[in-house]
Amino acid sequence: MAALIHSTALVDPLAELHPTVSVGAFSIIGPNVKIGAHTQVGSHCVIDGCTTIGTHNQFYRFCSVGGMPQDKKYAGEPTELTMGDRNMVREYVTINTGTTQDGGVTRVGSDNWIMAYVHIAHDCQIGDQVILANGVQMGGHVHIGDWAIVGGLAAVHQFGRVGAHSMTGGQSAVHKDVPPYIMSAGNPCVPVGINVEGLKRRGFSAESISALREAYKIIYRRGLTLEDAKTELRARQLAEPGIAAAIEPMIVFLDSSARGIIRP
Repeated sequence: MAALIHSTALVDPLAELHPTVSVGAFSIIGPNVKIGAHTQVGSHCVIDGCTTIGTHNQFYRFCSVGGMPQDKKYAGEPTELTMGDRNMVREYVTINTGTTQDGGVTRVGSDNWIMAYVHIAHDCQIGDQVILANGVQMGGHVHIGDWAIVGGLAAVHQFGRVGAHSMTGGQSAVHKDVPPYIMSAGNPCVPVGINVEGLKRRGFSAESISALREAYKIIYRRGLTLEDAKTELRARQLAEPGIAAAIEPMIVFLDSSARGIIRP
């Protein structure tokens, strides 16, 4: 392991690093950190806190990972950060540990692309295959679904949720939940359609995409209340079993939204 750690790096003897981990110049690894095989830590990074990182991750220079939450209620409790595999974490990204008010764990999944200056706050839950463009800022307790894309300089309000396969434009101010499959943008963030191109690239069938287009119209174009829209979506599931699976994530998301969804 010593051959892969730069002579100017400070790695606490209690840290658990796989022998294939590399640590660049002037980086600091704390005592409660575990890092899996083939992960690369660039120069001038700090990884501390109770942090567990999987395999084949890349941390570019000047990352700060596993720092304590920016929450005035935090009183030094041993909260955690967990990260999966094959994540790309670019310059000046900050990722904080969780708080006891929300399970105590910040989670980042696998195969995510996290660009420069992104802030992932305490208790955030980031799925897999997510793209967070430069400067995305998240308040605490934010959930980002699998395959979601959040554009540069967008800000997501604390406790907000961004659904799977959605695409949110740059500089958006996300005050409400963004349902799955939706394209959205603006300040305040508003829906502008279904993420058709993204769904095609991920292998969604023409039938499923058509069903999601119709679901969008039911939610946003018919003048229905949210409860009436959910009732109509469930009726469509029963009437057309072939599209039931495509619509289900949308209904589940709407049922569980605490902040309410974005509106035109």
